[in-house]
Amino acid sequence: MSKTDEVDVIVIGSGAGGAPVALTLAEAGASVVVLEKGPYYTLSDFVHDEVSIVRRDFWVPWVEDDPHTLRDNPKQRATPTRDGWTSQCVGGATVHMSGFFYRMKPEDLSLATLTGGIAGSTVADWPITLEELLPYYDVMESRIGVSGQDGINPYEHRLKPFPLPALRAHPAAKLVDEAAKSLGLHSFPSPRAIASTNVGSRPPCNLCGFCGDYGCENHSKSSTLATLLPRAERTGHCEIRAKCMVNRIGTDDRGRARFVEYLDADGRLQRLNGRAIVLAASAIESARLLLLSQSNTFPDGLGNGSGLVGRNLTFSTLGKGTGVFSRDAVMMKVGHSGMELPFLQRSIQDDYWNPELGFPKGGTYNFILSHPNPIYGALRLVERSNFSLWGEALKTRLKSYFHDELWLEFEVFGEFLPTPGCFVDLDSQTRDRWGHPVARINLAHHAASDRNSSKMVDRGLEVLRAIEPAALDIYATARAGTTYHLQHGTCRFGHDPATSVLDPSCQSHEVPNLYVTDGSFMPTSGGVPATATILANSFRVADLIKARFLRREL
Repeated sequence: MSKTDEVDVIVIGSGAGGAPVALTLAEAGASVVVLEKGPYYTLSDFVHDEVSIVRRDFWVPWVEDDPHTLRDNPKQRATPTRDGWTSQCVGGATVHMSGFFYRMKPEDLSLATLTGGIAGSTVADWPITLEELLPYYDVMESRIGVSGQDGINPYEHRLKPFPLPALRAHPAAKLVDEAAKSLGLHSFPSPRAIASTNVGSRPPCNLCGFCGDYGCENHSKSSTLATLLPRAERTGHCEIRAKCMVNRIGTDDRGRARFVEYLDADGRLQRLNGRAIVLAASAIESARLLLLSQSNTFPDGLGNGSGLVGRNLTFSTLGKGTGVFSRDAVMMKVGHSGMELPFLQRSIQDDYWNPELGFPKGGTYNFILSHPNPIYGALRLVERSNFSLWGEALKTRLKSYFHDELWLEFEVFGEFLPTPGCFVDLDSQTRDRWGHPVARINLAHHAASDRNSSKMVDRGLEVLRAIEPAALDIYATARAGTTYHLQHGTCRFGHDPATSVLDPSCQSHEVPNLYVTDGSFMPTSGGVPATATILANSFRVADLIKARFLRREL
């Protein structure tokens, strides 16, 4: 498709929220343009270079170029930060995700009803049920390729089996299974958006271990870059325009979203008209763009008559623990075969809903092996030594870290309760390199979320302590932090325009052809990473838009 002044659908963002809409509408014959702020990477761009890929601006911008700002006190001046960026490239954060693809549960969608409300929280129920989402989880898993094992997790809600078998697990997974069982817990193979067998022209995972923070040079990771977007382009109805920075969404005299203004790859201001506009730039950046899109009709930002755009921001709680084991002792227990495998592949969800936590909503324990990044390894060893390690002693310790020890870890994905104090607004004192006010993250934690996160870390440490052979060292690395790249809620959906930004179809209550399909729609964070749910919901919303397109209602 060549550049045109008008298309049927404009999609802003190409990750989990945008790609399913682009594919579904293009397959239906609609003309679609996807505007992506970042570059269009290819397989040759993905290398195992920790400096250039992880510690530069490969995924997210330098703070000097395009910051967010952050504060945890409304009286403070917010400071520039890279926190809150998910990614800037075609495919979005799905390109460098680890790909843990758990589904949400009924408790996630009805938390307000189940608890009777929570003091100090703006928690709300979802306007749809899990039964409405389940078919789209299946569609999503089939279309991108998700691996897993059925019938093991007693807390899973499924209609169909996983499309791909589970990835091979490191033999130490048996130790986690035994420890969990001894504590009355149920461990299960972690579902992954990674191909375990051939998927069309995509080969199975080569087990390099460089998933999180890296692009997959094998196309085995089921990113939208490797799966949905190529199919959308092959229809001949979808064009992806990379390095295009959207400045604002404009409306017509009737208050309908009708055009997008953006700076193209050469820095030239362009205008693209569309019959429907789908915003999927991340919960933080989508809210920012709506707030920037002021007009006489929408003086407080597009679709913000309720004043809720940017409000009810949630992340995921950050809890982690580590166990250091002797590699030789582990091999004495499980044997030598498979010790080179990179994935532990074990999860536990027994505390997803547990009244013993106090506030009963918990989350997921994800057990993993330490990331193979060498700089990351050196830094954690130095920090663990209270910064006493350096020089030859550090080199010797690193050798032991990689050859003599096995580091088992867990991370907690916990409920991050929405509060009035956690939101995104515009920071007029700090501007990006294009001169626009940046997104200001006003951070606040609910005490119940922090308590539960800490309790879940204690439980995870119990699992590590129950492992035989015994660990050389066990410790918590985080208890009640913030996982900024898991973000939701800034345009929550609901039935009432007074208490929500979007209707149940993720269409703006005030702007009838504007949709938001990234994590912004979610009233609660849930106890799992949201990527799988964002993809599933985007397929759901895409079907609703498709029906309108086919009825010529756009």
